[in-house]
Amino acid sequence: MRLQKAMADAGVGARRDCEELIRAGRVRVNGQIVSELPCFIDPARDVVELDGEVLELPLASDAERNRAATRSFAYVLINKPKGVVTTTRDPKGRPTVLDFVPRALRGERLFPVGRLDADSTGLLIVTNDGELAHRLTHPKFGVTKEYRVVCKGLADGEQLRKLERGMYLATPTSDGKTIAKRAQMESVRIVRRLVDRARGDRTVLHVTLREGQNREIRRLLARVGLKVRELHRVAIGPLRAGGLKPGQSKLLSKRDVERLRAATLE
Repeated sequence: MRLQKAMADAGVGARRDCEELIRAGRVRVNGQIVSELPCFIDPARDVVELDGEVLELPLASDAERNRAATRSFAYVLINKPKGVVTTTRDPKGRPTVLDFVPRALRGERLFPVGRLDADSTGLLIVTNDGELAHRLTHPKFGVTKEYRVVCKGLADGEQLRKLERGMYLATPTSDGKTIAKRAQMESVRIVRRLVDRARGDRTVLHVTLREGQNREIRRLLARVGLKVRELHRVAIGPLRAGGLKPGQSKLLSKRDVERLRAATLE
């Protein structure tokens, strides 16, 4: 299906309006910016984002639904190391999360679910199941992600209360405009406060998010005067690393996938 038709069917606007959004560089497909047309997508498998928001794409027909139901999907959990980018390819030649996918799946059209910036580490799912990816990233399903964050300085209760109350973050778009969206942490608590004259004082936080904007944790903490030194995602819904070390990956079991689906329905 043409990308602009899928966006129009999702209620974004008329096809011509959708074409303008695409050419302005505001649309991503499977994490990659699309700015040229024609572009064809599979609504059952591909994840489309507009200004960072995942679009809910209706399947084209009953035949499309039946075809999606018979597809073989793959689900890989990766413990992303620092310095790896969350894209399917990188023009700068940096390692991507697909470099950590088992070799037997390298020929599949896999894409990362959500993002972790290059400086962040931790759990990330890679799949070709567009429906589940949509449910795990769309705010209306509210699947929790948990993080261990090390900040410079000693955090206090008032800073944490501001983070839980939320605030607006301004985000520039590729067409030169700025949009403001409200962001807040589902929960944030102090795990440890470290007073260290040699290395500097630090605070270890446990953060839970249900909706994630671009670099949201770093930007929210900066707004209350806390600079992030380390950021590690420790859980996606019910999934945790277990014995998965940085740079390692594993195929998710049928039970793991069922638990993820259940988390999107709760």
